[in-house]
Amino acid sequence: MTMAGLLLFAAIYAAFVISPGPGVAAVVARGMAQGTKSAGAYIAGFVLGDLIWFGIATSGLAVIAETFEFLFSAIKYAGCGYLLYVAYKLWTAPVVSSEIAAAKSRVNAWNSFFGSLAIALSNPKVIVFFMSILPLVVDIKMMTGLAALEFAGVIVLVFAPLQFLVLLGANQIRCIFRTESALKRLNRATAGIMVGTAVAIALRR
Repeated sequence: MTMAGLLLFAAIYAAFVISPGPGVAAVVARGMAQGTKSAGAYIAGFVLGDLIWFGIATSGLAVIAETFEFLFSAIKYAGCGYLLYVAYKLWTAPVVSSEIAAAKSRVNAWNSFFGSLAIALSNPKVIVFFMSILPLVVDIKMMTGLAALEFAGVIVLVFAPLQFLVLLGANQIRCIFRTESALKRLNRATAGIMVGTAVAIALRR
């Protein structure tokens, strides 16, 4: 694949990654709720989800994927369940200062990874991009193994830094809140974002 083609894909993909959607909302909510703990595992789950959809789109497995729609439905509801669980924990959690919360909170890296992977695999925005928009940018029929690896590298190099910046920004928002009443409102607003994200994913057809 030419450098111009890779740069074009990188620009379009970057715009897609940073545009509002369930994935971005989940990253924002995660940053406001739990900061940067296990951030690498959380973002890695999203990256793997995008790579899986990229592989499906470029290998002609889209028809096969439709055959296993029940599997993707199960993954979808697993992702929704994860978001609702975190939302519940936020809504009912006792309010303490952000410094104490950061020191005491324990975030399971594997839970973070599989939770974000489930969200990525069931995110309608991701599915639309790789199944509908990607073929308009890239000639799938001309995709070689080397080209696929190059595109996969672009996906990793674009997605991870951009979403980590989003997560850092969300974490900074949480650090601003000091009083218990402000933290309580932030927790419940974050829980609301997660519930809304779960609903958006669940209603995807």
